[in-house]
Amino acid sequence: MYAASLPLRAPAHTPLLSARLTLRPYLPSDQAAFFQVIDEDRPRLRPSFPSREASVKSLPDAASVLAMFEQDWAAGRLYVFGIWHTESHAYLGDISLKPNWTSPITAEIGYYLAAAAEGHGYAREALAAVVPFGFETLGAARLLIRCRADNPRSCAVAESVAFTPLPPRPRLLQPFSNRSILYYIRKQHESA
Repeated sequence: MYAASLPLRAPAHTPLLSARLTLRPYLPSDQAAFFQVIDEDRPRLRPSFPSREASVKSLPDAASVLAMFEQDWAAGRLYVFGIWHTESHAYLGDISLKPNWTSPITAEIGYYLAAAAEGHGYAREALAAVVPFGFETLGAARLLIRCRADNPRSCAVAESVAFTPLPPRPRLLQPFSNRSILYYIRKQHESA
């Protein structure tokens, strides 16, 4: 496979807006809110986001991770948006896109919300807001989401935004492979 060309630089401080949410790259001033959500929800976040949870053990760690997100954005490795409630300015969680830059470009999406923000439709709204960013700004042909099979809410979010489940691949060499992860895909030319 040949590497696809990197996209035009995505503007780092242009927010994505939805009916109730503002999605934007993190600022250094966001470190306390970012740390608080991870720190308060560690046991809940650890199974799905172990590296994020492990890398943010303190407020200075949060500052370092946010700085790394900015570098990743500039390099085209990872695009991380904080999710903010537009009216109240409350920090709710984040959503990210990680492109592979091989043709056809696939961007994997990951998202989490603070426990207090779940059940209000914010994850669906945030996911719907980043889909055009993935297809139009990054030029992805496909968007992919991995969900834990024991997290039906995350699976429902993917399906509500027109992602379809991928059937499990047969694992001839690994007959006892882990089936705890489900994959969802949405292709650029499929209607929502």
